[in-house]
Amino acid sequence: MRLNMKAVVIASLAGLLFGFDTAVISGVTHALRDVYHLDDQGLGLAVSVALWGTFFGALFMGRLGDAIGGRDALRVIGLMYILASLGCALSPSLALFVVSRFILGLAIGGSSVLAPVYISEIVPAERRGALVGLFQFNIVFGILLAYLSNYLVGQAIAGEAVWRWKLGLAALPAGVFFLLLFTIGQSARWLAAKGRIDEAVKSLTQLGIPDPAATIADFQKSDIGQGKLSWSKHKKPIIFAILLALFNQFTGINAILYYLNDIFAAAGFSAVSADLQSVAVGGANLAATLLGMALIDRFGRKKLLTTGAIGMVIALAGVTVIMATGQGQGYLLPLLILFIVSFAASQGAVIWVYLAEIFPTPVRARGQSLGSATHWIVNAVISAVFPLVAAHTKALPFVVFAAVTLIQFIVVSKFFPETKGIELEDMEKALQE
Repeated sequence: MRLNMKAVVIASLAGLLFGFDTAVISGVTHALRDVYHLDDQGLGLAVSVALWGTFFGALFMGRLGDAIGGRDALRVIGLMYILASLGCALSPSLALFVVSRFILGLAIGGSSVLAPVYISEIVPAERRGALVGLFQFNIVFGILLAYLSNYLVGQAIAGEAVWRWKLGLAALPAGVFFLLLFTIGQSARWLAAKGRIDEAVKSLTQLGIPDPAATIADFQKSDIGQGKLSWSKHKKPIIFAILLALFNQFTGINAILYYLNDIFAAAGFSAVSADLQSVAVGGANLAATLLGMALIDRFGRKKLLTTGAIGMVIALAGVTVIMATGQGQGYLLPLLILFIVSFAASQGAVIWVYLAEIFPTPVRARGQSLGSATHWIVNAVISAVFPLVAAHTKALPFVVFAAVTLIQFIVVSKFFPETKGIELEDMEKALQE
């Protein structure tokens, strides 16, 4: 299959919106307290409701993708991003703000399912890892853009409405994304799976494929008649998807990023610049994500996962010692950067690629939904429990993260198949070997 780079880049912009809208809230929490007269519990609800929306978006948006195709489902997602961003920025009441945040979460969850699946279906097998990884790169890039946007808006605009501008600006890239989706086509794989052969042939012809009929015959090697995700037919990919999502979040990545300032405070730092932390962490994350994208199709998904797990275990063990003994605080930032680099170049680069590869075409979006929904619900639970556990015993969360990541190394090494370079239609056979 030839590469339609335009479609890949446009679809991957869903990741930029994902990252931007996830991080932009960090610059307005103080204003939300004042405007809506929120206590800690109220602020937690207003911010975290998006995370629950993300879970439901990941769980159910795959059905939409399987029904109407990835491109058209992404158009729905783009429209949701626009409306939710404007709703957050213009909301006259806390209730409308919370509803808008929930819709934003639905869009983020849907992005985590639909964009990787769409990209995986339109790219050559030998470049699938790096190109689906472009979605993860844009998540990280979107986070950095959100930090930069918050800073620039804060410098340029004064007054009580500055927080509304910070949130409302997210509607601009969302609008561009929505319009660009009208310039790309549906996945030929999805069209063939739906029996829309003439449209699939037209799509492949536009890409310059010399023998569209032969390509479609290859697509149809997968079990097109089975459009329902079931344990009996898809047991192995379901297990791999759930385990990968569990391992991803039990590294502690999101809890550590959400509570970074608190971790430094618990280690004895009296004042650490939040801006410098964001730059250091975000820069390391971006660089390591690029490294993971460069290596994923060369060394494979499995080798990245196991190598990254070793780095994360070392880093988490070091943080555990610092938290348990109260000594060596000067090593905390380097250890956290080692952790983030190890994560971004392994789990961060691999998860969306692997989830988008291992399910047959007729149920690929629903399979991705299962993995993504597991990812988000575990994220929500760990993020809620982390401060409670850390308040009781500072080191305990890091002991758990290190132990589970060590288990990840063993399980991935022993049981996970390598998917590098395998055509999607041949994946089911590869999983059985």
